[in-house]
Amino acid sequence: MGSSSVSSLSLTLSQFSSITNFALSGKPYNPSKIFHSKTPKALTLSSTSSSHGVITKSVPLAASIAILLWSNPANAGFLSGFSGIESVPGPQLPQVDFLSRLNEENQKKYAENDARFKSSPIVKELLERSKLNKEKNRQQIEDKYCVRGAEWGVGDCSAEAMSPDDRDKFISMLKKKAGISD
Repeated sequence: MGSSSVSSLSLTLSQFSSITNFALSGKPYNPSKIFHSKTPKALTLSSTSSSHGVITKSVPLAASIAILLWSNPANAGFLSGFSGIESVPGPQLPQVDFLSRLNEENQKKYAENDARFKSSPIVKELLERSKLNKEKNRQQIEDKYCVRGAEWGVGDCSAEAMSPDDRDKFISMLKKKAGISD
């Protein structure tokens, strides 16, 4: 926090204190009546009881307002607003014709090889098996969660409203379906 914030804060607090003192006592703020100097280093309160009461009431209020007004923004780091070097485009490299032709030829070869690989009967069979296994595994997981929900009495498979005998039959049927042994 800079010195300008501190000076504006002290100015705000002194204005608030003078307004508070004027509102409570009906007299304008006069610091010489409240503080007087016995020694150059020490300041003490004056002996008037009315100004002492005003200070003791206004200081905590002024401190609370100062804490609320004295906000210090959080900084994420030194370069928190910097987008990074990866967002800056690199220099344009010179184009070489023979390299461009070689790159195009390689791209054509790669596209042909990918098409041949994807049309392979072995790959098609493996993809189909993978889809079937995915569905089977999803169903097994759902069945296990259904058994757990029935035992705990929560979720879609809850057996709370059933009689104890029906509940046990229902749970054993769910376990048999899920392949869980009792």
